[in-house]
Amino acid sequence: MILFDLTGKKAIVTGGTRGLGHGLAEGLMEAGAEVVIFGSSEKTIAIASEFSAKGLNCHGIAVDLADSAARANAFQEAVKVLGGLDILVNCAGIQRRHKSEEFPLKDWEDVMNVNLTAPFELCQMAAKEFLSKEKPGKIINISSMLAFFGGFTVPAYSASKGAVTQMSKAFCNEWASKGINVNCIAPGYMDTEMNSALTDPSNPRYAEITGRIPANRWGTPDDMKGAVVFLASSASDYINGAVIPVDGGYLVK
Repeated sequence: MILFDLTGKKAIVTGGTRGLGHGLAEGLMEAGAEVVIFGSSEKTIAIASEFSAKGLNCHGIAVDLADSAARANAFQEAVKVLGGLDILVNCAGIQRRHKSEEFPLKDWEDVMNVNLTAPFELCQMAAKEFLSKEKPGKIINISSMLAFFGGFTVPAYSASKGAVTQMSKAFCNEWASKGINVNCIAPGYMDTEMNSALTDPSNPRYAEITGRIPANRWGTPDDMKGAVVFLASSASDYINGAVIPVDGGYLVK
């Protein structure tokens, strides 16, 4: 058995068009998986074509993950395109920043819907797919360092990621005995579009954060590839309910 080989595996990656999701999807395909990426616009199809042009096996589905019916339809379409499912990676997420005392309820609800409710329903759909066929499956939810601490001006995002982490543990308790692995990756501070407000060197928080990272740099989408391939492969068959930080050592300093 080749522990990290994903040849023949079928995967869905939400948020696979940019940032961390793009890196996660690419890592799975480089390890041999066939992947459907979900994205919020028609650009998703073009990005899937770019992956395919590199010799990777990719399909794209544009879907509004804020809409329950749309995400259910997209999931079924993806399973049909793939001819089955072995791996689900919930990476899509949105961010809203306001002072906590001024945080609008609408922004709170939007963040919780995309970051928590959508992964909840997609995990259910994936589990039903695995259970109906009595086959093992891997569910990988993208948490965050903010599941461990609160951050600044991001109460909704922090709450959503803390909830995703605990939800994953609850799912593990019910599904591990049925051959379904449910784990989380908790990225640290990543140099992506979502963090553009922080990665500006003129922002005092940039130097403050960088100074606490023992690796002395922010992470990149490529830094996520090893963890997702590990959790998607047979190398992690006895790992369940875990939260793996990918943070350059930030948490331990």
